[in-house]
Amino acid sequence: MKEPQKPVTTGLSGMRMMLPAIVAIFVCLCGCTVGPRYHRPDVTTPSAFKELTPADYKDTDGWKVAQPKDDALKGKWWEVFNDPQLNALEEQVNVNNQNIASAAAAFLVARAMVKEARAQYFPTVTVGAGITNQRQPTQGGGSSSGTGTGTTSNPSFTEYSLPFDATWVPDLFGKVRNTVRAAANAAQASAADLENTRLTMQSEVAVDYFSIRGQDALKQLLDDTVVAYQESLKLTQALYETGIDSDEAVAQAETQLETTQALDTNLGILRAQYEHAIATLVGQPAPSFSIETEALKSNPPAIPIGVPSQLLERRPDIAASERLMAQANAQIGIAVAAYYPTVTLSATAGLEADKFKNWFTWPARFWSVGPSISETLYDGGLRSATVQQYRANYTESVANYRQAVLTGFQQVEDNLASLRILSLEIRQQDTAVGSAERALKIATDRYKLGIDPYLNVITAQTTLFSNKQTAVNLRIQQMTASVQLVEALGGGWDASQLPSGKALTSGMAASSQPTSAQPTSQ
Repeated sequence: MKEPQKPVTTGLSGMRMMLPAIVAIFVCLCGCTVGPRYHRPDVTTPSAFKELTPADYKDTDGWKVAQPKDDALKGKWWEVFNDPQLNALEEQVNVNNQNIASAAAAFLVARAMVKEARAQYFPTVTVGAGITNQRQPTQGGGSSSGTGTGTTSNPSFTEYSLPFDATWVPDLFGKVRNTVRAAANAAQASAADLENTRLTMQSEVAVDYFSIRGQDALKQLLDDTVVAYQESLKLTQALYETGIDSDEAVAQAETQLETTQALDTNLGILRAQYEHAIATLVGQPAPSFSIETEALKSNPPAIPIGVPSQLLERRPDIAASERLMAQANAQIGIAVAAYYPTVTLSATAGLEADKFKNWFTWPARFWSVGPSISETLYDGGLRSATVQQYRANYTESVANYRQAVLTGFQQVEDNLASLRILSLEIRQQDTAVGSAERALKIATDRYKLGIDPYLNVITAQTTLFSNKQTAVNLRIQQMTASVQLVEALGGGWDASQLPSGKALTSGMAASSQPTSAQPTSQ
């Protein structure tokens, strides 16, 4: 092995002299980030919701006295309905719902992709120890064991090597920074999607729960109606047996009773379907899940609605759209960076010897270091088309964001209008029920006195049942609208609960997880 030569020392000295200048240039260039800066686009937000104002509270059920002191729901929003069984079901949703579990896993994937993007900030270092045995061809074309004068013996030899390679592509024009930023924005969007999935599942449980309670109320109404019709049939039969009434009246009473019994039985189908749906939402097999029968008793609570501008921060679907918009903006910067040259710093060092005992000696060392730069001179318009693509993607995401905001305003106003109008309709319907009860009493008395035929009683009974059924259905709609209003307002969530971009991009993502983002295992 040759001893170290002086030029090596000179090369190292020259490199040491150049290093500060190279570092200074890289520091200046690494501060450059190409591409547009992100600004959240403006959206039109009204100053207040119009369908249910404080002036309407006195005419709206649940809003007459208990006006909200706060302007936003907090935490476990379902507790405003003051129903212990609903509270228990909602807790199971947070733990066992598989749609939430799937969305939580998707967030973990997005969070890991931020770490993958951050890895591009750092150099890649590899090592590969090797032992190579080689033998060169024999010169002269003859056999090494022959007697020919042109034969030269060329024995084999072994080479031992231990190279270390390092490669680093400095982020001179912000391609890596934009990649990390885009990945972090995508992770935040995934976190918002998780919260939107959670809110959707929670609201579906509440809607199905109040629908079951409504079916139980209808069942109670039909059971009472069947009993009333049985009494009417007994009265008709008694009058027929005494010769006061005809067999036709008995047949009419029997038909009415049997039809109502069929309706009563049919209610079991829809109730069972709601029960099975809740079982799936809370992560339990439908055959082993049941909810006890109890008629609807809940009243719609006063729900804090705040001002429309707060909706931009309170709805997770709007937050997700906004983060996707920021991601699309960062992707434009990635595409623009392709126009600029790529600088690569490479270094290799290691040990190499023809004998293992000389492997770790000073003469066995070798090294090389140096930069390289590359630039695409012609690509047939690929980079230009890519930039156009990502600019169009950003424009699309802006439209999606503004549409999400408009949809949010629409859903809130829809449910506020439903609550206000249903309150008035329920009072009117209750008045109609009272009138129908009075009409039935008059018709029954006139029938007993023999003034009117039994058909008048049947008509009055049918009218009363229809009005009572409508009253129950209106109350189901009212509770459903209350739940849907909570969902439209974003539940008890707000955008401050998203993992921060700083935490995601600084490698602290393990602790930057949305509240209850990962369901507890069963």
